[in-house]
Amino acid sequence: MSELPLLDVRDLVARYPLSGITGAPSFAGLVRRQHWLQAVDGVNFTLSRGEAVGLVGESGCGKSTLASLLARLSDPFSGRIVFDGMDLATHRAADAAQAPWRRRVQMVFQDPLDSLDPRKTAFDAIADPIRRLLDLNAQAVRQRVLDVAQRVQLGADLLQRRPHELSGGQAARVGIARALGPGPELLILDEPTAALDVSVQAGVLTLLDRLRRELGLAVLFVSHDLSVVRLLCDRVLVMRQGRIVDQGPARELFDQPRHTYTAALVAAIPRFPSR
Repeated sequence: MSELPLLDVRDLVARYPLSGITGAPSFAGLVRRQHWLQAVDGVNFTLSRGEAVGLVGESGCGKSTLASLLARLSDPFSGRIVFDGMDLATHRAADAAQAPWRRRVQMVFQDPLDSLDPRKTAFDAIADPIRRLLDLNAQAVRQRVLDVAQRVQLGADLLQRRPHELSGGQAARVGIARALGPGPELLILDEPTAALDVSVQAGVLTLLDRLRRELGLAVLFVSHDLSVVRLLCDRVLVMRQGRIVDQGPARELFDQPRHTYTAALVAAIPRFPSR
């Protein structure tokens, strides 16, 4: 009998009432269902232990909403989020921070500076979830912070700085260390390098790939950059208007896309002239 997936998402739906939205904006990734806007529209997929899965699609297709649901930062309208046999969708997002499984599912956010408390040092940003989710004394917490900072190549001298005193790359490493501190098994990466300079992105992506392999993490990598997903992910999910319209092994999906939308995304990848 094959091993059950670490994460099994079934018929997941996120919707918002039209009456709660003012004006007439264009929502590329939202589908009208009578009087609702449907941001995630019946999504199904699995994620195995240690597997890296990319989630791609145009801006507004529902990628970040899906990531937020899986991290239990927002509540679905319906559907199941089964993590290691537990349906996390039965837990309200408001209660998830104190749930026993919280340490096992962590998220790295798109903009590291926006996601860090400007009043707290890098040390405290990393230590907070460790203190809250692990039963450790002060000395053990400090040692864990130092260990995880070293693992993400963040110098100990930077730990007393606040976010505004860090470079974009340093802040990104703090965000990664904060997510790794509690010892997760599933790491959700929501465009983790989108806010960084191109010169910094490669180093952070290389770090994430190394950490994933060393720690045996399952990773959902949300990105609009198909070139990066192709290099870092075992399998790819293609999202359009709230639905998963295509999926498969990364090399196969990019070399022989089955869906016309996937083919269009692949065709849009920048091609660099050969020398």
